[in-house]
Amino acid sequence: DSLNKEEIAHYSKHLILENVGMEGQLKLKNAKVLCVGTGGLGSPVLMYLAAAGVGHIGLVDFDVVDESNLQRQIVHGMSTVGTSKVVSAKARLIDINPHIQIEVFEKALTSKNACRIVEPFDIVVDGTDNFPTRYLVNDVCVLLGKPNVYGSIFKFDGQASVFNHKGCWVRPEGWEALNNEERKDLRKQKQDWLYDEMAKGPHYRDLYPEPPPAGLVPSCAEGGVFGVLPGIIGCIQANEVVKIILGIGRTLSGRMLSYDALSMSFREFKLQPNPKTPVITELIDYEQFCGLSNAVESSERGIEPFTRVSATDVAKRLSVGWNPIWIDVRKPHEIEIVAIDRVNYVKAHEDVLELLSELGDGRDVLVMCKSGGRSAKACVTLAKAGVSNLYNLEGGITAWATEVEPTLAIY
Repeated sequence: DSLNKEEIAHYSKHLILENVGMEGQLKLKNAKVLCVGTGGLGSPVLMYLAAAGVGHIGLVDFDVVDESNLQRQIVHGMSTVGTSKVVSAKARLIDINPHIQIEVFEKALTSKNACRIVEPFDIVVDGTDNFPTRYLVNDVCVLLGKPNVYGSIFKFDGQASVFNHKGCWVRPEGWEALNNEERKDLRKQKQDWLYDEMAKGPHYRDLYPEPPPAGLVPSCAEGGVFGVLPGIIGCIQANEVVKIILGIGRTLSGRMLSYDALSMSFREFKLQPNPKTPVITELIDYEQFCGLSNAVESSERGIEPFTRVSATDVAKRLSVGWNPIWIDVRKPHEIEIVAIDRVNYVKAHEDVLELLSELGDGRDVLVMCKSGGRSAKACVTLAKAGVSNLYNLEGGITAWATEVEPTLAIY
């Protein structure tokens, strides 16, 4: 392979770097990278990989562009709102660099299709925003022996690492035979852990063997995210991908980089493979593994201590005289964005028990948040405290604004 005149002009600033040069740029041109997710993390990853000249980029996403995405998902724009994210992203990447190939998979990554989709690629970038897909990405990378360039974000905090790749912290040779004093001396010298660039690094399950309880960690839609945060973490992921392709520098394998946007600070944590981590031999039902299908099954069997009602159903019931105590469990700064006049009480879901004295008259209780997650938690809390006749507004105020009062703002 070689670079044509146009490519040489496009990559000239790479070509004059001694650690890249013509040889490195050809490595980039011949590389195949798959990015799972074209949202907040995927946007900067994809734009910089395209600009760098990664020759074959795969995009996996089944979602469409929404205006609320544009605060952080910079690969998309107003002109593509309502269109497929992979189609939108492909157009932007080709505009950045017409010398590369973009392959789109307009579908969800599942246990059935993951091996087929991932196998042709050299490196996988985890740009996901949910635990089932995150564990699926990890497991398929382990099964197929692919590096997994990981990133995650939450409100103002982010993490990045490289999983299932070479490079890991190990104990120095002869560590087991040392006495306590000798080990203490090595700790003082910061020689109790040594970085072995050839040792097999950990994967995601070495760090997080089990997912958190379903609903414990809110999504970006529920909890929000600082707009520039995925840009920073995504750029770190892109940086690691390029280094892996070029074979230069030290990657984040065996290290977790943690970033706090509010204090503008980074921390680094050493990671090692966990010998107790079960061997991955197959892809499983990740919705069930993360407790999500169980939640659905529980709802279908009526086990939940509350009734789920749609916005349309609530409106119909109200029109014929239903008079529940309506509680909005969103935060005060969310109430400032948009509120419903007929709500009786506003109380954050963590503090909903403070309303107990107001809920003892036998009336139905309708609980609402932004999209239904926090209100469900509040219903469970109230039920444990003895409150009955609880109703959770599915889809929250977003569904209400979409289905009942279209004049309300959606955020």
